[in-house]
Amino acid sequence: MFTELSSYLDAFVISSDEGSFSAAARRLGQTPAAVSKSVGRLESRLGVRLFQRSTRSLSLTTDGERLYAQVRLPWSEIGDALTDLRQGAGKPAGTLKISMAHTVGRNYLLPLLEDFVASYPDVVLDLHFDNRQVDLVAEGYDVGIGGGIELTEGLIARELSRVRIVLAASPAYLQRYPAPAHPSELGRHRGLLRRSLATGRLMAWTLHNDVGQELVASIRPVAVLDDPEAIARAAACGMGVAMLPLPHALPFLDSGELLRVLPGWHAETLPLAIYYSSRKLVPAKVRVFVDYVVERFRASGHPARFSQS
Repeated sequence: MFTELSSYLDAFVISSDEGSFSAAARRLGQTPAAVSKSVGRLESRLGVRLFQRSTRSLSLTTDGERLYAQVRLPWSEIGDALTDLRQGAGKPAGTLKISMAHTVGRNYLLPLLEDFVASYPDVVLDLHFDNRQVDLVAEGYDVGIGGGIELTEGLIARELSRVRIVLAASPAYLQRYPAPAHPSELGRHRGLLRRSLATGRLMAWTLHNDVGQELVASIRPVAVLDDPEAIARAAACGMGVAMLPLPHALPFLDSGELLRVLPGWHAETLPLAIYYSSRKLVPAKVRVFVDYVVERFRASGHPARFSQS
């Protein structure tokens, strides 16, 4: 009876995580029909409908949302504990679901993971790239990696690097519009502004210098974007001046596609960090991954470059 209920709950939780029976089936190594049947049997046992089904979508009902909120974390912990027992107590094993920002993930973290995969062959990295702030617990992530993320209750953050935001423009743009000597001159320039994914508001250009001065710069917007990688590319194409976190700016600065503007001034943002749940039983796969990333990232030299003047 427990085995049957376990398979039904697996199907329900993973279908809720993925938003479809097909995606859940791929994770479980089953057919979509088998996953749908398991969920149907759970619904029959409970006497409630957990999903609204259509040919194109799968969404939780009110009862389904309530059950998912109540069982998602404890069921994950039970699964982690059983995996540890099957694989050997405390041995890292199982799927590790990770959220990371696009640029940071592709350019700076993926190149560090080869040794982890070789050292922990029983851990499968399930990598999701997204610039939004995910809800680790509600969306079933084990680990999140990103910058500018507010620390919420129930999460632990380990800092990877301080991050400075700098102004930059292409050489072609600066030939047409000479670089400003002071932030007050930015009003004569074309600006590439960023819209916050969290609030929908334009992000102000609050600048600091190394002697403690602070001001809010004004610039004439020519485009508004919600992705720092797209802003960097637009700046490299000569569209205007951009404010960019150094992780996004460095590849373009290194190649010469962008040049620093007002190098004595910068903006601040929240640190780049790795996040995980503060639950009492941290699975071995999470513990070793977090420790590995913190150690390798600091040894990589990236923190010094991300926070440079």
